[in-house]
Amino acid sequence: MGAPLLSAAPAVAVHGAVPGDFNGDGYRDAVLPAPGANVAGKAGAGAVAVLYGSKSGLSTSRRAIITQNTAGIPDTAEPHDGFGGATATADLNRDGYADLVVSAPYEDTARGQDAGTVTVLWGSKKGLTSGTNLPETDAGKYYGLDVAAMSVGPGAKSQVLVAGYEGSMRFTGPFSSRGTYGGAVQNRDTASVGSVSLGDFDHDGSPDEVAVTVRLSDLSGGEVYVDPVYGGAQQRGNGLVTATGDVNGDGYADLVAGDPDEPDRAGIDGAVGGRVLVWYGSAHGIARDAQPVQLTQNTSGVPGASESGDGFGGALTVADLNRDGLADIVIGSPQEDTAKTNAGQVTVVPGRRTGALGGGAYAFTQDTAHVPGAGEAGDHFGTTVAVGDINKDGRPELFVSAAEEDNATGAVWVFPGGTDGPTGKGSRMITAPSVGFPQKDSTLLGGNGLLGVI
Repeated sequence: MGAPLLSAAPAVAVHGAVPGDFNGDGYRDAVLPAPGANVAGKAGAGAVAVLYGSKSGLSTSRRAIITQNTAGIPDTAEPHDGFGGATATADLNRDGYADLVVSAPYEDTARGQDAGTVTVLWGSKKGLTSGTNLPETDAGKYYGLDVAAMSVGPGAKSQVLVAGYEGSMRFTGPFSSRGTYGGAVQNRDTASVGSVSLGDFDHDGSPDEVAVTVRLSDLSGGEVYVDPVYGGAQQRGNGLVTATGDVNGDGYADLVAGDPDEPDRAGIDGAVGGRVLVWYGSAHGIARDAQPVQLTQNTSGVPGASESGDGFGGALTVADLNRDGLADIVIGSPQEDTAKTNAGQVTVVPGRRTGALGGGAYAFTQDTAHVPGAGEAGDHFGTTVAVGDINKDGRPELFVSAAEEDNATGAVWVFPGGTDGPTGKGSRMITAPSVGFPQKDSTLLGGNGLLGVI
């Protein structure tokens, strides 16, 4: 493995949680992390805003703001903890209420400065009113750079995966709101993990672990590991962030990786403007020497063109947006130049049972018809992306953030689900002040994604 390129304080919040029904009213609730929020005078302590779903959608007045100073939540808000750095949703204790996993990757603990913590906020009839921490052993610094959660059954079929600089921690159920869990295993074969995800690639009913290292000196991006073992990285591709879902409808989850870096070795590694790689699952999982499908903005059917510095693949999620039974790939290009430099763009590549991916792809920017606001230089629209149905109409909404909007206070756009997928018509823009964060800069509503490293 090449030498990792580690910054002194990596500003990474790779994944944002999908909406989850935290209060059991039948509607999913939106999660808007704000890892730069000031709390009780503590700069950058971090917070999470939960907007409750309803038949009429989201209301910024029906919300809960959760910090480390909130009653029932462990720890105390301190400067630059970054609470909300990464988030994930799953019903871990199988009680019918979604639970929210929240990291504070720069929390100072007895283990040292910027050691990091990860907290599970437990859903209940009253919402997210209590939490417990997931312990770390010798996880090193920045525990919680990324988190993933999945609950597909009882016991070990419910899992949480945590990224950190000394590897990753995998927690298995049964979980309880008292803070107990079935087991914990630390992966130290894969050091300097910056991104994690979970997916059932061989359809055996249990999640498979994915760990992605931070950027390495001889690659665009870092190495991608499935069920990590020493030296067991995918041999035909790399990246900085991954997501999972059944893109071709064969019943096996597929692995999608975003590699937004420029090529380290022209024609061999990476792609100008960034790329997305797709490894298809199978009865045997994903082989380490499997050749992935590559998507760029030069792929037939994909809007735009590959240009140096676009950051295509800088944000990623996989979900069925048009209800055809196939997962679609949602790709952020937060450094895309539209009418303005680094204004940002999001591209949706529909899943396909047969034929090449790319056909029918479409894109959103702040300048798309009916989308509120306007693209400005350095907004980075597409910093993070998430998908979830918050009004229970069966048509999932698309959530897109722009971390640098309005002096880095950030904003999140909600695109309503339509017959064929999300639409700009009826979309809305949620700003940091509208959900209770009045500071003038650096709130980072929606999360900072990979902006700190790309």
